[in-house]
Amino acid sequence: MRRTFISKEDRRRSDAEVRENSAQPSRGLIFLLALTCALSVANVYFAHPLLDVIAGDLGLARSDAGLVVTLTQTGYALGLILLVPLGDLLEPRRLIVGLATASSVVLAVAASAPTAPLFLGAMAIVGLLAVLVQVVIAFAVSLARPDERGNIVGTVTSGVVIGILLARTVSGVLGDLHGWRSVYYGSAALMLLLAALLMRALPSAMERRQTGSYWQLLKSIVPLLREEPLLRTRALFALLIFAALNVLWAPLSLFLSAPPFAYSHTAVGLFGLVGIAGVLGARRAGQWADQNRGQFTTLGALVLMLIAWFLIAMAGLSIWALIGGVIVLNLAIQAVHVTNQALIFRIQPEAHSRRVGCYMVFYSIGSATGAFASTTAFEHAGWRGVCALGIGISITAMILLAATWKSAR
Repeated sequence: MRRTFISKEDRRRSDAEVRENSAQPSRGLIFLLALTCALSVANVYFAHPLLDVIAGDLGLARSDAGLVVTLTQTGYALGLILLVPLGDLLEPRRLIVGLATASSVVLAVAASAPTAPLFLGAMAIVGLLAVLVQVVIAFAVSLARPDERGNIVGTVTSGVVIGILLARTVSGVLGDLHGWRSVYYGSAALMLLLAALLMRALPSAMERRQTGSYWQLLKSIVPLLREEPLLRTRALFALLIFAALNVLWAPLSLFLSAPPFAYSHTAVGLFGLVGIAGVLGARRAGQWADQNRGQFTTLGALVLMLIAWFLIAMAGLSIWALIGGVIVLNLAIQAVHVTNQALIFRIQPEAHSRRVGCYMVFYSIGSATGAFASTTAFEHAGWRGVCALGIGISITAMILLAATWKSAR
């Protein structure tokens, strides 16, 4: 089929008109996309409640257990740079199904790995392919009308929240019942099934949003970050809030599995369920972003994040304080995350995948840094050191909001 050249301005106007006049994606398709996000992101977080048993089985030192999380997040960061931008270049169904299928294969390798180096390498590739989440979110946004983008982002991101939280619960239970390898074998099978469902359900004739070579696509990412102040600011928020999230979760299994708690992997995994309130934060924040309340939503969420760390610091006195802190922290972080995405998706629809990839690079840097810093802090300063780190990150995020408030408004 012959293609005629149209300018970026004409394409942007045409895309907006099509979305405004088209029907919203079906609930069934949105559910499948949310499920895809849940299963994909779970692969990154399955290891959290199992770090001690994985380290023991593969001969890793206790202080090196955080490498599992750090390498997975590093792979995720590379995937955001190298794979997510392909969503603007390739036909979406082919890319999404391909990533899901490849994830299934690599998860099987991780499950059967006999040595620590092979397992760590496989987990880095698992992280690389888990960027399927961001490809799906950008795809979902491309289906939505402009006034519904925040709501769609919130709904699909709810799947991300559920995946992150249930990953810890499911892996904790399966780890106790059948060993940690069963977690990754099971996920490999589910990803293969998901790839088959996506092949049948996704539209197969969607147009690419960008032309040109893969190298030209990659080179266009840096100018986006340089030319869009909103993207830079929201990317920094992503770095800080997900550093704070992993400051909590990376050492939590080490803290709860040791005296005086001495919880089983199942009990540690159940802590993922208490953060399910993040789903409420995700959906509501998306709706508020559609109503131009993004700045105030961010302010309220950052205040809650700071309060959460003071509750978490009281874990030695009351397990209920820890539970309350986990609930509040997850709600606050997901509210900021959805607000960030809803705001950056408002501009340049032909660059959605590159923009979300650029944004999520900062997410991944924050996650990897937080995981490494917190396990190190726990090793040298215990739970108080972890909480001091989380409080410091929260205060830094509030300073960033204050410094950028006027220009953002």
